[in-house]
Amino acid sequence: MEREMKIRGLMIDPAANTPIVVLKEVDGDQLLPIWVGPFEANAIAFEIEKMAPPRPMTHDLLRNLILQMDGRVRRVVVTELRNNTFFAVIELEIAGKMIFLDARPSDAIALALRVDAPIFVHESVLESSTSVVVERAEDEESEKADELEFDWPEEIDESDIRGRG
Repeated sequence: MEREMKIRGLMIDPAANTPIVVLKEVDGDQLLPIWVGPFEANAIAFEIEKMAPPRPMTHDLLRNLILQMDGRVRRVVVTELRNNTFFAVIELEIAGKMIFLDARPSDAIALALRVDAPIFVHESVLESSTSVVVERAEDEESEKADELEFDWPEEIDESDIRGRG
């Protein structure tokens, strides 16, 4: 079973200084933080803010290629959480044929934003994702995992995702 999600925002993990994309359940309150790289966070932020880069980014190139082939992204799905790593699939339809592409969730999300495709997450990922927060807290020798509550941003500030560079 899968649940539809939307992007709630981007933030920086204060312990690791790493970008996090936060997904929120469309018909519920479940949140899913996914740690991403700075370049992927930048690509997501550009699209959320509807900023046009001077040259196409990789996700723009992929969107353009899919459109030129008369294809469409039906949806992206975060399918698995294994060893603290998220996995995703991009579901493409080209010439009436379904194609499933293995992808990093950050790349899948950046593409989904560009083509207005829905984002889904397997329930098993949502169920096991709390262990990621707990394990990250233990790795960083933070206080208690339940104190790892973040103030989810209402708006994305580009300076929040340019922590490394």
